Amino acid sequence: MNTKAKGTNAERELVHMFWKANFACFRAAGSGSTKYPCPDLIVGNNIRKLAIEVKISGKEYQHLTKKEIDELKQFSTMFGAEPWIAVKFDEWFFLNPEDINETELNYSITGEIAQRKGLSFNDLINF
Repeated sequence: MNTKAKGTNAERELVHMFWKANFACFRAAGSGSTKYPCPDLIVGNNIRKLAIEVKISGKEYQHLTKKEIDELKQFSTMFGAEPWIAVKFDEWFFLNPEDINETELNYSITGEIAQRKGLSFNDLINF
């Protein structure tokens, strides 16, 4: 399966998980290809709004570009949503953009950082 299909399947998996947890969830197809900031998922209920950038990794780490993080933060500020990064290693972890490592060229999340600083799905929806 190619990288784009894996990412799409991961986003759809989260859509189902959020709806089952009584959170409305919208997947923005092609979110990275628009000229406006747009996260992969927009999630909410009557209490919270979340903007989520989704990543899936078969490695011990996952990179994100500065543009992805900047646009997630910009959208979240304008929309009044909490910015989150969802990354799946063996399981899903949800991280605040402030909790990931910034390198000279991009951002990086390791499985160890995700386990230490990230929230599980259940922790996120009950946060």
